[in-house]
Amino acid sequence: MADPRFASLPAVHALADAAAAAAGPEVPRWAVVEAARRAVATERAAILAGGAGRGGGGGLTGAEVAAAAAVLCRSPLRRVINATGVVLHTNLGRAPLAAAARAAIDDVARGYANLEYDLARGERGSRHDHLRELLRELTGAEDACVVNNNAAATVLGLAGLASGREIIVSRGELIEIGGSFRLPEILAMSGGRMVEVGTTNKTRAADYAAAITPATALLLKVHRSNFALVGFTAEVEAAELVALGRARGVATMIDLGSGALFDRATQRAWGLPDEPTVGEAVASGADLVTFSGDKLLGGPQAGIAVGRTAAVAAARAHPLMRALRPDKLTLAGLAATLALYRGGRAPAAVPVAAMLGASAAVLRARAEALATAIGEVPGLAVAVAGCTSAVGGGAMPTAALASWAVTLAGRPADAVAAALRAAPVPVVARIADGRVWLDVRTLLPDDLAEVVAAVRALG
Repeated sequence: MADPRFASLPAVHALADAAAAAAGPEVPRWAVVEAARRAVATERAAILAGGAGRGGGGGLTGAEVAAAAAVLCRSPLRRVINATGVVLHTNLGRAPLAAAARAAIDDVARGYANLEYDLARGERGSRHDHLRELLRELTGAEDACVVNNNAAATVLGLAGLASGREIIVSRGELIEIGGSFRLPEILAMSGGRMVEVGTTNKTRAADYAAAITPATALLLKVHRSNFALVGFTAEVEAAELVALGRARGVATMIDLGSGALFDRATQRAWGLPDEPTVGEAVASGADLVTFSGDKLLGGPQAGIAVGRTAAVAAARAHPLMRALRPDKLTLAGLAATLALYRGGRAPAAVPVAAMLGASAAVLRARAEALATAIGEVPGLAVAVAGCTSAVGGGAMPTAALASWAVTLAGRPADAVAAALRAAPVPVVARIADGRVWLDVRTLLPDDLAEVVAAVRALG
């Protein structure tokens, strides 16, 4: 005999009508119908599983289904607030863009743009021309081109310079980047043949020299940007590798990964470990240098290749460029970010640089101001404590930046963190020592009011 509770379940169309009335015209019909279907299916499954259910139709309300329908309408990609203290948080989209970059993207997104059109000549142009002069000026390179990420820049550079030939690389530089993507796989994609030299911890110039054959096209140096090798180690500096390559008629390429434009004196002033800069890599004489746009540079996701004219031209002319080229939004945001460096407005106007350069004293004052704004929350102990921030994004793995945070205790930390993530603008925090930590280093000025609201809503 059929369970009578099934008969009491509402018809999907009736429940959807009730939800539509509760939701209002801003929630589309497809969403309320889908939410109603899911609600009825959930109730049916509960009954089949032997549960008591929620009282048939009386347990399903239009308001509840309307709320579920509103969630279905949300964009799958949403703005979140990064309170983790990890500046370049890959899972959270890495670099937040400067106001100038956001404005530039909006300007070209609202209509058409001169992406591949030469306004002066009134004829077809090239998207590769827009950033060439900016990048040449900032890095000292002869030429430059942009693709959609640094892995792409690396693949394109290797393919353009060494497809079908040997590429010599140190065993200590055979890195793995995010998503289990390994350098040997990148070399294989490029069509080059990898030749490993040296050992994990020590590689000398003589190792490269002994491996060079008539089939060798490239000496590749890869910056270990996402891990550190310490102890009994040795590696060949870029200038020495370039000199060897020139003496033997072999090109040299450097994959920097992160790609810092701010100099070492600035890095030290911020308490960061020394990171080779793009300018230094170019000055070494390397034929090609590749790096990211959305890491230490602080721009949109992009891969940038700079260097000698012939090497950049070979990469740009390779058929892979068609698949890896950037779109107008990337170029607009990157151009605006680079212009901030050229105009001397970094670090203040580039969020990543401003976050990295923020002093502990400034951060403590921000944390204290945030705690005061939050005030007392029933059931929570709100306090201010010192902590350590990270650079993240596969950059500067040994960096430990002194920072300050607002801590939340008194309730299970997992539950508090989950509730913050469920806020209208999700707040992503970190958990340590049984507390939730809101590291103010990675909070943007526009985030503060929403963080306060999210925490106070826990009361």
